[in-house]
Amino acid sequence: MTLDAGGTNFRFSAIRGNQVVTETVAMPSNGDNLEKCLANIVEGFNRVKARCPAPPVAISFAFPGPADYPAGIIGDLGNLPGFRGGIALGPMLEETFGIPTYINNDGDLFVYGEAIAGFLPYVNGLLEQAGSPKRYHNLFGVTLGTGFGGGIVRNGELFTGDNSMAGEVWLLRNKLAPQMNAEEGACIRAVRRVYAEKAGLAFDEAPEPKVIFDIGTGKLPGDGKAAVEAFRQLGEVAGDAMANALTLVDGLAVVGGGVSGAWPLFLPSLVAELNGDYTGPNGGRFRRLGSVAYNLEDPGQLEKFLKDGAREIAVPGTSRKIKYDPLPRLGVGVSRLGTSEAVAIGAYAFALKKLS
Repeated sequence: MTLDAGGTNFRFSAIRGNQVVTETVAMPSNGDNLEKCLANIVEGFNRVKARCPAPPVAISFAFPGPADYPAGIIGDLGNLPGFRGGIALGPMLEETFGIPTYINNDGDLFVYGEAIAGFLPYVNGLLEQAGSPKRYHNLFGVTLGTGFGGGIVRNGELFTGDNSMAGEVWLLRNKLAPQMNAEEGACIRAVRRVYAEKAGLAFDEAPEPKVIFDIGTGKLPGDGKAAVEAFRQLGEVAGDAMANALTLVDGLAVVGGGVSGAWPLFLPSLVAELNGDYTGPNGGRFRRLGSVAYNLEDPGQLEKFLKDGAREIAVPGTSRKIKYDPLPRLGVGVSRLGTSEAVAIGAYAFALKKLS
């Protein structure tokens, strides 16, 4: 059984074989009232359990942090202010339902789902079809929405860190406003804020990102230049943060979250940031990343990414020749599952691995 925990509503369902097998049950979160919130969580899972085609063997879901996820303890939450002082949500659900309960960060589970059944196998499948021997094993991902989340999967393993805080990209520095964190330049409010500034509006008058995207693509009237600039800046800030992470992870990168549908307006600047450069003390310039990043949503860049650039070189002093590809490359694209489905599959797979 799983849960999609939002600040306003909780949505419960059950999964088997990577497929949802029950209808979704929605309950209000009552995030400012801990007693009601916990009661609704129990009631939601009870309703799903009654609809399950077989007895559930585990509960696994994403919940906002800070949290001690391995212990199932939720800390002080901004969107759910009733949680204060450490709430043992996981142990409570284990006592109530008598089955193991696993809680993780939504950014982590999103990337885990995309690594198992989404972006990572999709790209490797394209490489196989193209006849390329290259395969990817590592995936870094971000979610662009109310916040700016992230996650890391290495060789099929979800990397959570010693304090359950790996992949916390929202705390990286904001390139365009270094006194702020990256989330303030790569989320819903960032798009609205920049649009309002450029269009000469108060922040409260700025529309939601979907409307701003439609303005930027000419589908709706409004300040088109302001809309395009709002998403360009989001791409630059997110790209800078992702470049820092990819320097360490060295893998493919996937983007999800509610704002990801606007990728035509921000992905070009995001990838351009990944392919940016530094200036040395002598004025010389060198690449930001050791690898070349490709926008895999762009057909032309996708074709170049898939092309096998290996050539044969001689082994000195012998008659042998070996293959060598002199161009390390990374691919960046958007979710192939949809964020909610990826999180659900990630939660399901995490539970199965723990159970085994």
